[in-house]
Amino acid sequence: MYPTPLPQFAPSDAEACPIRAVGPEGLEGLTGAEAAWAKATAFKAGAGEVCLVPGAEGLGAVLLGLGSTATRDRRRLVTGDLPGRLPEGIYALAGDWSAREAEEAALGWLFGSYRFTRYVEGPAVAARLVCPEGVDAARLEAIAAGEFLTRDLINTPTSDMGPEALEDAFFALAAEHGAQASAVRGDDLLVQNFPMIHAVGRASAEAPRLLELRWGEAGPALTLVGKGVCFDTGGLDLKPASSMGLMKKDMGGAATVMGLARMIMALGLKLRLRVLVPAVENSVSSNSFRPQDILTSRKGLTVEINNTDAEGRLVLADALTLAGEKSPDMIVSFATLTGAARVAVGDDLAPFFTGNEALATALGEAGAEVADPVWRLPFHAPYEPRIEPGIADLDNAPKGGLAGSITAALFLRRFVPEGADYTHFDIYGWQPSAAPGRPKGGVGMGARALLAALPKVLK
Repeated sequence: MYPTPLPQFAPSDAEACPIRAVGPEGLEGLTGAEAAWAKATAFKAGAGEVCLVPGAEGLGAVLLGLGSTATRDRRRLVTGDLPGRLPEGIYALAGDWSAREAEEAALGWLFGSYRFTRYVEGPAVAARLVCPEGVDAARLEAIAAGEFLTRDLINTPTSDMGPEALEDAFFALAAEHGAQASAVRGDDLLVQNFPMIHAVGRASAEAPRLLELRWGEAGPALTLVGKGVCFDTGGLDLKPASSMGLMKKDMGGAATVMGLARMIMALGLKLRLRVLVPAVENSVSSNSFRPQDILTSRKGLTVEINNTDAEGRLVLADALTLAGEKSPDMIVSFATLTGAARVAVGDDLAPFFTGNEALATALGEAGAEVADPVWRLPFHAPYEPRIEPGIADLDNAPKGGLAGSITAALFLRRFVPEGADYTHFDIYGWQPSAAPGRPKGGVGMGARALLAALPKVLK
């Protein structure tokens, strides 16, 4: 089945089996059948441990282990692996959950119900959760739907998610929410002055394109830009096979902004939203762009190509220039841009760069609140000379290999107007191994943190 069905809570008046979260320190507080069954099954309340307590007629309760207080913060979205582990039925949180814990647990449950079944049938998730009292069910369902879109797009291989298919998904998203969508394709990119998008994508069998979505008529203007490199061979600077294996996810920035846009539109936020996605495939052919080529960008800045595998920043540059021409209140880009970001913070954190101090604070707080962790890296101005090769205005791949994520972010910042409110996320977009609420595969990073932070800074 594809796309993945939208996540939904069970009816609030449904009879439900209770889920009780308990740590090792709480085992002595269990009574009756729960205490007896925990003892009989040697349930120790370790992190993620589950104990099914029988009742008079079927399942009576579920005990969910939280682990020790010393290690509890290592495990987020604690209910996120329950949907696939519990038998068919309807469940509800029971016991002492704070409002924040209940909301996170409910969202984790929805996230954990995701299954990518486009190419192989899998067992359906038949366990459903009643949304906890006081938690906005519609909001969480909208957020989960946006996350599911991001995951579906990333998980789909390039054979079915090239630039054309990404455009189809983009237009379908716009139609779903009454937004306006348009595209500039192929040689029209040259006519309308997007030369670097054209240069990167022209060697592919599918024409490069720039996708645009507009939604909302009131409120601050927010422009989201997502890197849509549907596959990256590295171009003439060809990647080794070991580095090419996950390159279907190189459009993870586009998938993330599309998922975030879906959240924003479904929630009806008072924003004037614009989404820009340069959709290309970086392929090898007789007309591939070459090392040592010098490209002239939409902004007029020249770029020396010192590595054709540093192509994401090129397509983003033209899109960011377009974004800045309308002087929005805020520009945010998402891209699976550099391996250096992974070396710096690993695969779980979404590093971001911003000159907006209020947004930086809000993102850090929001990331912790909504279990979408982010980490700020600097636009470090003393590194600016590293992206200036002398023979052109900019170098797309500075030598030396140091501070690669920072120099990439500085490169992108050159293409927004001076003083613009610009934030860049250098994400991974992939969950290497399953975790609660995050099955192995494509995953949104930073989008929910930004969604939660926006009301605090964009008014």
